[in-house]
Amino acid sequence: MPLSPRIKGWCPGAWRPMATGDGLLVRVRPPLGQLSRQQVVALCEAAETFGSGLIELTSRANLQLRGVTNESWPPLMAFLVEHQLVSDDPDAERQPQLMLAPAWQNGDDTHTIARLLQARGSELATMPGKVGIAIDAGEAPVLGDSAADFRIERSVEGGLLVRADGYALGTAVRDIEAAVEQLIRLTHWFVDSGGWASGRMRRHAAPLPDWAPADTAPAPPGEKLALGEHREGMVVGLPFGRVAAETLREAFFPASGSQTSISAVQVTPWRRLLLQDCDTLPAVDGLIRHNSDPRLAMDACPGAPFCEQASVATQPLAEKLSGWGETSVHISGCTKGCARRDPADVCLVGQAGRFNVVVNGSADSTPVKTGLSESEVVDFMRNFSENS
Repeated sequence: MPLSPRIKGWCPGAWRPMATGDGLLVRVRPPLGQLSRQQVVALCEAAETFGSGLIELTSRANLQLRGVTNESWPPLMAFLVEHQLVSDDPDAERQPQLMLAPAWQNGDDTHTIARLLQARGSELATMPGKVGIAIDAGEAPVLGDSAADFRIERSVEGGLLVRADGYALGTAVRDIEAAVEQLIRLTHWFVDSGGWASGRMRRHAAPLPDWAPADTAPAPPGEKLALGEHREGMVVGLPFGRVAAETLREAFFPASGSQTSISAVQVTPWRRLLLQDCDTLPAVDGLIRHNSDPRLAMDACPGAPFCEQASVATQPLAEKLSGWGETSVHISGCTKGCARRDPADVCLVGQAGRFNVVVNGSADSTPVKTGLSESEVVDFMRNFSENS
């Protein structure tokens, strides 16, 4: 598989990796957003054996292996299939991404809806590669800020609703089966009404059909997973969504030779992992343990040299700036702004090896300063923090 420039309009997968600045990017979709203990250890081995040893957690709750080469990709795929981290059928990746609200439990509505959608996956319309589905059927939705084109959520009345991205309200349905049926029907309407040209639901101008009235409010949003102890185990954070495989393995098999009680891992779209059945965790450098860690409030893409479209290193600067006041900061290697959709107090955007500064905006907003060096960015942020 030859390396080629990144193409807009599709997402990398395992069977369709994407060329980046440090090689091929291979994305793994954990089934139902969960990996067994053995699969996590296998993923660490795959990252070190066939890639650069880095694992990333994306804003759509996927895992990425970096630094894969043309030569290492075929044996990597055989390894991932063997450990049931990837389906042996490439067509499985063409089905829309399912993102489950973290902390789901076997048999609850989120889990049941996801299993039913999996079983009926072939009935979904064939849609653009970036389209995704959020299943958020707990007492209070938690995925409202996460990218998804169609959502099954809890309504303010306590029932279920199906909501299209771009609409504040959704359509009430009577039960789980009706929710899945409604969602499948919506995907076909999306395609039939020009969805391929729009690419994403939020950009789709066609009015909703009469049979999908947007008239029911979702329940008030719930809290995202806090770091630390959880009813199902323990939650840890990944600095800017990245972790070294050896760091993750150390959480499961400490250097002391003991073995932790972690049984499985649920991924989240918030750069956090839920370690299920974990009662204690050794001190491991490279994992965030406290909600006060300033890196949790910052967003930074991989940057150079990891992304071929980035002209600046982003994460070292993010580490340097972390903890400077209450300012929200987004550091983007280019104007695409992949790490954050929403505006930030300050957005630092790479261009030709230097930084443009956007205030109260996104990576593609008009900058107030251009062409700053890293040291000039540090001075700007110091003054901004002191005067905010």
